[in-house]
Amino acid sequence: MPLSRHPFARFSLHQIRILAVSLLGGMLLASASAQAEEASNARWVSDSLTTYVRSGPTDGYRIVGTLTSGAKVQLLSTQGDYSQVRGENGSAVWIANRDLQDVPGQTERLPQLEQKVTELTTQLNGIDASWKSRVQGMQETLDSRKSLIDELQTARAAQEIELNQARSELREAQAQLGDENKRVLTRYMVYGGSIAGAGLIVGLILPTMLRVRRKRNDNWV
Repeated sequence: MPLSRHPFARFSLHQIRILAVSLLGGMLLASASAQAEEASNARWVSDSLTTYVRSGPTDGYRIVGTLTSGAKVQLLSTQGDYSQVRGENGSAVWIANRDLQDVPGQTERLPQLEQKVTELTTQLNGIDASWKSRVQGMQETLDSRKSLIDELQTARAAQEIELNQARSELREAQAQLGDENKRVLTRYMVYGGSIAGAGLIVGLILPTMLRVRRKRNDNWV
């Protein structure tokens, strides 16, 4: 086909690129909308052993098979007490509304719950180990402080004993000093009395001796 007759011949290259991007964006939006709608229409077969499915939306329709407990299906439509769903095999069947639920079944949730329990157990073990380490550290600190207090109390008791001994020695020294002072005072008194007595004697004897000597001197003359 000649280029002049091509449907996009009247568009420039830039306009063609914009049109292509717009078409690609629209396709992506449509795909995202379809996925969101599919996610919102997700259902799970209730947790019974088996669930019968029928070819129509009433109990009068024949049973065409069963669905396994916890199986994930896609909700297509709802009519009365029945809903049309699409199973994993791609076939559309009708199932009673009472046999559908909006949350995953126990079979699907059990691994998640087990993983959650494992995570919580790990966290609890970590917390327990952390608390044990902290308690051990606090216990060691408490023991260290208790040991220090015991040492200080022992040192204080020893200092009190030394202080009492020093006080006793001081009292003894003060008593000895008092006795020594008394002895020194007594000695001073004795010495003083002796000196005073000697002076008194000298004072009495010396004038007499002088008078006697004068009389002798007078007689010689």
